Amino acid sequence: MKRIWAALWLILLAAGLVGVYERLAQGHRVAGYTSNVPWGLWVALYMSLMGLSAGAFLLSNLAYVFNVKALRRVGRLGLLTALVSLIAALFAIWFDLGHMARFWKVFLRPNFASPMAWMVWLYTAYFVTLAGELWYAIRADLVRAADGDGIQARVARRLTFGNRDLTQQAMERDAHRVRLLGTIGVPLAIAFNAGSGVLFAVVEARPYWNSAVLPILFLVSALTTGGALLTFLVAFLTRDKGGETHRQTVAFLGRLTLGFLVLDLLLQVSELLVGLNTTVPGHGDAVRWMLAGPGWWSFWLVTVLAGAVVPIVMLTRRGASVSQMGTAGLLIAVSFVAVRLNIVVPGLVVPPLAGLPAAYVEPRLAFHYAPSAMEWLVALFIVIVGVGLFHLGRNVLPVAGENRREA
Repeated sequence: MKRIWAALWLILLAAGLVGVYERLAQGHRVAGYTSNVPWGLWVALYMSLMGLSAGAFLLSNLAYVFNVKALRRVGRLGLLTALVSLIAALFAIWFDLGHMARFWKVFLRPNFASPMAWMVWLYTAYFVTLAGELWYAIRADLVRAADGDGIQARVARRLTFGNRDLTQQAMERDAHRVRLLGTIGVPLAIAFNAGSGVLFAVVEARPYWNSAVLPILFLVSALTTGGALLTFLVAFLTRDKGGETHRQTVAFLGRLTLGFLVLDLLLQVSELLVGLNTTVPGHGDAVRWMLAGPGWWSFWLVTVLAGAVVPIVMLTRRGASVSQMGTAGLLIAVSFVAVRLNIVVPGLVVPPLAGLPAAYVEPRLAFHYAPSAMEWLVALFIVIVGVGLFHLGRNVLPVAGENRREA
């Protein structure tokens, strides 16, 4: 069975590499967006992955910072998930850049009047904090693993960086630093994820985005998707499946995700009702484009049906099995790419001025968007690389369960 999954992963990776080659060779010429619609699938994927990272990190630190014992067994798995999601998200936005080789300039020549510059620095601080917290959380088990044989032992010996202390004082010092870095990382995760909403909310020329609710919606969505992905991972990929403790952990994550999902839906419905009843030009048109226009399938079939109705039924069903709760989590996590598309695209496809589409007739000046095959393949590459990194980390690093001293 492992060989079948490995073969499938390689096939999908090869398909994704075709899209990467096309992106590097032809740039944005074969993308589906236009001058009037410059953001599309990759931006939506980037925001979804950033939300996954922030949500998984925040939920993990409910155990480390706020001592929620029901999540102790998924703390380190959540940190690994957050780290991999962050790396994949940065890949997604990197492919969206017009000049990919110039990304480093935001570090040396930042414009701190721009929210985007602040976001990059927040990402950097978050990455360092997250990596440090994960290392201190697994350091003791890395030392123990370093005494064995095989690839895990060789990796562990390198990742200990010479720190082989297993005394009680060293273990307590590790736990203290995990809490400290978690305490620092929580406001960072909240800041950069809500900041993603700010990037849209401050654009006054796009009434559909210009909402004070958007930063809060992004934060709630992050907790929803992070909880959903952890529910799936714990349900299907942890090594101690089948026990009562495992079922209780999955059920707790499922209830947590359900609560966040209901809150997220409440915020989304509030935004839609305001948009349908506003007289602000462009706002109502964008909402109607999503509900009854070309974007109807993304909203009704993916966001509502697959991402809300089906998971809620599965999570509220009496006696729901672990596999059902895990499947519901996967549906929520995957469908949120469509949720982000429903934020990005409707705000761009509606002309800011009446008659503007007829003023210039040229394919690259159109007000419509559909992802091209190249965009889908690059998105596939990003997701497949993320899956590979997670699989590698899960099998090489001691992220399953708790630290022995914690247990």
